[in-house]
Amino acid sequence: MISLFYNALFANGVFLNAVGLFFSFTWLWLPIVLITLFLQTWFQYVHARYITEQGSVLLELRLAKEMLKSPLSMEVVLGALSQPSVGSYLDVFFKGRIRPWFSLEMVSLGGEVHFYIWAHKKWKNVIESNIYSQFPNMEIQEVSDYTFGLEFDLTKYNLFGMQLKLNKPDVYPIKSYIEYGLDKDPKEEFKTDPITPLIEYLGSLRPGEQAWVQILIQAHKKENLKDLRVSEKPDWKKSVGKEIKKIVEEQAIFKPEEGKSLGLSSLTKEQAEVVASIQRNAGKPAFETMIRGLYIAPTEIYNPGNIAGLTGGFKQFGSEYLNSFAPKITTSFDYPWEDLTGSRLISRKKSLFYAYRRRSYFHAPYRNYGGKRFILSAEELATVFHFPGAVAATPTLVRTPSKKAEAPANIPV
Repeated sequence: MISLFYNALFANGVFLNAVGLFFSFTWLWLPIVLITLFLQTWFQYVHARYITEQGSVLLELRLAKEMLKSPLSMEVVLGALSQPSVGSYLDVFFKGRIRPWFSLEMVSLGGEVHFYIWAHKKWKNVIESNIYSQFPNMEIQEVSDYTFGLEFDLTKYNLFGMQLKLNKPDVYPIKSYIEYGLDKDPKEEFKTDPITPLIEYLGSLRPGEQAWVQILIQAHKKENLKDLRVSEKPDWKKSVGKEIKKIVEEQAIFKPEEGKSLGLSSLTKEQAEVVASIQRNAGKPAFETMIRGLYIAPTEIYNPGNIAGLTGGFKQFGSEYLNSFAPKITTSFDYPWEDLTGSRLISRKKSLFYAYRRRSYFHAPYRNYGGKRFILSAEELATVFHFPGAVAATPTLVRTPSKKAEAPANIPV
């Protein structure tokens, strides 16, 4: 067998001729390779420099005792963060300017639940003013980064990590707060808030245990040369019409008369609601999105049962007819031969930990780590990240002690 393989490659000289031909065209492919490597190195450098220059801030959002606003208010806040511009070609290619990104975070520190927004420093006033405009009783504080309270040390701590994906194409929205009826501001006792199970899970952890949930977002846009793409990438809304047409033509149960085209009247009630949700969602600001989750605890109290609470905390955002979340990668393997030495598991845990700490996904050093990003609208993001009212009775959810009130206008001076 080996001799046959050797003869096939070398005896007739075909392989050697191919190698010679390859190197004879060095003048053609070598400059392309060198230019590509130079550009990759250059953009990594200017992006890292630009990101460092911006600095960062972590804002803790302390909820008021009474949160009566619907998630629509959070949708307004998030819509203000949709900033797709990257400036001029000079800004992009020489200054390294990139679209801003933000991290929306829900965190349990020993069962105490916190809400945070991470951003570059120049966005601090914008975020604060938009939140106060919708939630005047909110308290916002700049705090130190809680992720630096732990070091990656698997001899002391154990860690489970995951990144999520969408089970259907981006144009299909998740089950949003509108489907739950929260856009109508029902009384607290009648609310069904999909974020409650996740908040309850975070609040159930014991002292020493931590769970971190991170939603990284960046305004979506049609990408071209300014986004370092040689071939243009169209806006995601281009696929909305195609998907609706596909639903109408392939899933309709009523067939039209000969010579007539299918319409929405041929759809079932569920199919018509799906089309309506897709169309409504397409009219909202859209964000490139990645969702991460980590559960960390000292080895002696690490509880594998808490993994299900973290992964299951996103199931209520899903629907059979719409879209849903599922783990894309986790710090576990289905079969033992996928990681015989255990080195892949350690590497994945380390990557997820430091990618979370650096809020890195859209750019180096963890660019696109874990797979393809997906699109969520401001409505969908406001469903996954908003401030629960009294329906979330978690006692360890950090809230401000009392309702703030403005001073009377007639106080003597």
